[in-house]
Amino acid sequence: MAHGNESAVETLLPSVLEIDEVQQSLNRAQVADRHLDERARNGGEGRREKEEEEVNDERKMGEEQQQKEECAISEDCDTDMELEDKEEAHNLPGRACYMDVCKMLQVVPASCFLRHLQDSELSMMHYGLGPKGTKALAVPLVTNTSILSLNLRDNWMEGMGGAAIAEMLKENCYITEVDLSENRLRDVGAKAIASMLQENSTLLRLNMSGNCLTDRSAEHLGPALTTNARLQHLDLSYNALGEQAGKILGDAVLENTGLRSLSLAWNCIRGRGAVMFANGLGGNIFLRTLDLSFNGFGKEGTVALAQALKENNILEELNISNNQIPPEGAVQLAVGLRINKTIKSLNISRNPIQIVGCNGILKSIQGNPDSAMEAIDFSDITVNQEFEDLYTAVKEIFPELAVKHGGRIDLFRKPKA
Repeated sequence: MAHGNESAVETLLPSVLEIDEVQQSLNRAQVADRHLDERARNGGEGRREKEEEEVNDERKMGEEQQQKEECAISEDCDTDMELEDKEEAHNLPGRACYMDVCKMLQVVPASCFLRHLQDSELSMMHYGLGPKGTKALAVPLVTNTSILSLNLRDNWMEGMGGAAIAEMLKENCYITEVDLSENRLRDVGAKAIASMLQENSTLLRLNMSGNCLTDRSAEHLGPALTTNARLQHLDLSYNALGEQAGKILGDAVLENTGLRSLSLAWNCIRGRGAVMFANGLGGNIFLRTLDLSFNGFGKEGTVALAQALKENNILEELNISNNQIPPEGAVQLAVGLRINKTIKSLNISRNPIQIVGCNGILKSIQGNPDSAMEAIDFSDITVNQEFEDLYTAVKEIFPELAVKHGGRIDLFRKPKA
């Protein structure tokens, strides 16, 4: 109510000033007339004429003073209008909208957002926006045409904030990269993002790492990835995607025609889910980079991957480190690598494949003249002299091949006395 009174006062203030000026002029005229009457009663005609001249002079002076005051008021008005024009010139598009929404939602405006409204990249990691702060941010972004890359990592936006960003991306056709990692989106946020992916045609890169996504999230994301042909890079690492998610995402990968890189690292894809995902990978003809590290593919999943590598001649980088792969699984994978012509980088480190698995993979490269392999990572897996000799022989065929391992066994043994 106080704010309304202030507005009313500001609106009425010019009128009040004008009334005061008119009243002052009338008062001066009345005083002058009184003087004239008194002098007329007390003096002659000549004296009366002189007094009339004095009164006229006073009136003229009053009129001149009034004109000066009116000019001053006019100049002040012009100055105010110029200041308002300057303020409007400095008012960035979306600024007023953002401030209004923040006031309505009772959140503190983020100065970083106001400073970078016209930049092509907006990074607001670790700002603690929360659901309401994210919602306030999303409203002006709907019509923003400058920002192309949006990084909102670790802002605790939760499902409501994720839904607000998703709705914004349905309308905004300029943003191509979005990082929503570590925001506790959960299944509710994943559902909103999936709905957005079925409509958005400009987003190229999406990071949803560390958002507590489960198999239910995959139920929403699977159909979205099947229909979306624009998204090229997707990160779903550090979530809780399990066996059912492996099956759903495997079907999506089989049908997807846009993804170039996919990360499912640090999830719980194992057993039947791992097999079904690998089956989908075999039919994909677009994916170039795949990160499956820190899952549980084991022997069954690795055997399925070996079959996929026989069929897939597009994939170039494969990371299956920390997947509980035994020596038998590595040997089966080697069978697929003997046929594959596109894999350039293989990371199978930190798996219990032992020397047998390492030798099997190297021999498969040696026996494949069309192999494109450039780097193999056997980190934390110890090898022996036989492996070193084999590696030397393979280097003669593929001089650019680089291999990392956990060191030779005999180097860790104490020398005999």
